[in-house]
Amino acid sequence: MARNRAIFLLLGAAFFWGMAFIAQKSAMDHMGPLTFIASRYLLGGLIILPFAFMEYKRVRPDISPRQWLLIGVLCVSFFLGSWLQQWGLMTTTVTNSGFLTGIYVLFVPLLQWLVFKTRPHAIIWYCASLAFLGLYLMSGASVAPFGIGDYLVLSSAVFWAAQVFLLGYLLPKIGLPLVVSVICFLSAGLISSIGAIGWETISVQVFQNGWVEIAYAAVFSTAIGFSLQAMGQQHMPAANAAIIVSAESLFAAAGGAILLGERLTGLGYIGIALIFFAIVAVEAVPIYVAKQRNRQPAS
Repeated sequence: MARNRAIFLLLGAAFFWGMAFIAQKSAMDHMGPLTFIASRYLLGGLIILPFAFMEYKRVRPDISPRQWLLIGVLCVSFFLGSWLQQWGLMTTTVTNSGFLTGIYVLFVPLLQWLVFKTRPHAIIWYCASLAFLGLYLMSGASVAPFGIGDYLVLSSAVFWAAQVFLLGYLLPKIGLPLVVSVICFLSAGLISSIGAIGWETISVQVFQNGWVEIAYAAVFSTAIGFSLQAMGQQHMPAANAAIIVSAESLFAAAGGAILLGERLTGLGYIGIALIFFAIVAVEAVPIYVAKQRNRQPAS
């Protein structure tokens, strides 16, 4: 797959995630966080299950025990990131949640450094910092005083960083983006179902009140969004992918403007510009530098 196509797929994932943020917040008026993520992931997993079967039959992969173990760690990270973020949304503000979740853009290159003992390309640190600053400005350059919900969302950013990092490590080796995605969806859905049955109130009325939010999150954010992320990350380093999908915040702002009539401040537009610049620079600068080096005559 061409690198440009991978970028397009990751931007598509960011679009569906950003537009789903309103549904995620609204769903908490009708149900508990475990009930919501169980519903969205089980439904989303069932939607792409036939395509995952076709992919598996076509590729016929030889997955090692170690790779299966890492897929298991990926599933746990996926569940914990989803649960902590959704739980935090019950009590934190939308502004704080968007900003704190976006911190994963800094955690991904840090994980790469800690695990592989190799420093990411210098442009990664600059662009990750720019994207982080952009997120801060989009939040109004301020955050409300921290409560339990904020710490939950901040914790989720660690697990989202692990999810992006593990996808970036596994998928170039084994392929199977849809198979890995459906394993994550159904695993997280089953774990959430067990928790929801044990700790939350489940009734027909709950699903009648929140079916629109569940349907949108299952079809667009889960089945389409996360699958696009997995397909894109087969051909994109994890740290680069993290910066590109930080465009989620741009689409969330667009969704808020279109659906809720929200408007950004002047600082918010500066934040959008910084995130956009970071996304372009993380891909364009290394290519430009490499071309300049190739043009230099040998001494």
